[in-house]
Amino acid sequence: MSSERADDPIIELKDVSKVYAIFKRPEDRLKQMIFRRRKFFEDYWALRDVSLSMARGEAVALVGRNGAGKSTLLQIINGTLPPTTGTVRVSGRVGAMLELGAGFNPEFTGRENVYLAGAVYGLTRAEIDARFAQIEDFAEIGDFLDQPVKLYSSGMYARLAFAVMAHMNADILIVDEILSVGDAAFGQKCMRFIRKFREKGTLLFVSHDIAAVLALCDRAVWMDAGTVRAIGPAKEICHAYQADIEAARTGGHAFHIGGERKVARPREYPEATVVDQRETLLRDANLAPKVEVYDFDPDAPWFGDRQATISSVRLTGANGATLAGLEGGEDVTLEAHATAHAPITAPIVGFIVRDRLGQNLFGDNTYLSFRDAPRVVQAGEDILARFSFRMPYLAAGEYAVTVAIASGTQADAVQHHWMDEALLFKVSVIRDAKGLMGIPMRRIDLDVAPAT
Repeated sequence: MSSERADDPIIELKDVSKVYAIFKRPEDRLKQMIFRRRKFFEDYWALRDVSLSMARGEAVALVGRNGAGKSTLLQIINGTLPPTTGTVRVSGRVGAMLELGAGFNPEFTGRENVYLAGAVYGLTRAEIDARFAQIEDFAEIGDFLDQPVKLYSSGMYARLAFAVMAHMNADILIVDEILSVGDAAFGQKCMRFIRKFREKGTLLFVSHDIAAVLALCDRAVWMDAGTVRAIGPAKEICHAYQADIEAARTGGHAFHIGGERKVARPREYPEATVVDQRETLLRDANLAPKVEVYDFDPDAPWFGDRQATISSVRLTGANGATLAGLEGGEDVTLEAHATAHAPITAPIVGFIVRDRLGQNLFGDNTYLSFRDAPRVVQAGEDILARFSFRMPYLAAGEYAVTVAIASGTQADAVQHHWMDEALLFKVSVIRDAKGLMGIPMRRIDLDVAPAT
């Protein structure tokens, strides 16, 4: 009888390190074989003293720059690479997408590789036979299933490899950047599968797509130069990681990170100015979502060189008054105030609205509108950016507005002050809208004509 308990970690690593011998010249390898007591190589530590524990049903992301050791760590967890030192304990069947088409024989057909991969996962031929139709349907590569995989495009490789892994009944799913390959439809299908898998399985996810990390994962592990730099809630780790990338890109001159997340508190206004522009049906049926807007948080998490700083963010109505509440479908204006502390050429102010999973819902910036006539701001001058739009119909839940001021271009911008969760709002009363959000309809027609 197994001694494992339900609350035991499904993945546990203690002081795991991986070192490689790096030879500067080919002949040094021969010298090392002959003169074993001498050292003709240099040690390269791909991992050093990594400890990590994951509970059953948890979703954890690995974030970090290329070469940080993420893929090496995943291979060790998957059992395809032994650690140099340390201990690794993994309980359950692992389904791993570590490399596009890894394990496929390029000379075999797609069909033959399905059976080959299934055998590697420990399935019998009868079990693979029972799942083959589902795998074929998921991959959607048609007649190419009976062609050698060496003829496949990268997208077809990805489709077949993911389809095989998705039907292996794994307890642990390891995904390493596979969602960046293939078309949008394939990516969405994979995301739907991963979300469904999360209901019962354990996920270890690697991606440079921060929005995907925030949407899928509870915690994040920040890998840097083969070591664990930080472990914590996905939102906090991703914020620190993004700030570090920006600091490195700009040379780190006068670059800082600060702020803290607070419990949102509603404004204490005796009367909230609400601009009511709902259509009669929405008003009478009470279907429009109610939006409660909280105060601007000057101490929200931020990063940047602070050559300019954001001083306030607010939503206003048609009369210019600050809104403490509104309803979906109303015309609103988001105002962002900033102050320059140094001369700035071509300032860019922008915002992003995110849901509780960190998914970007909508947003915009001032770059295109002023690209041909860039503003010049002197030290001490104030900047006011306004974005007027109609508030979408959002599902019930909490939302955050990220606001930033930068300079340069969209492709090459210097971040002066990026504020996550600068403004929070809460939506209640669900309107029957499909997707992450609905948009106000200018007109909906339904014509009926006699049959001809």
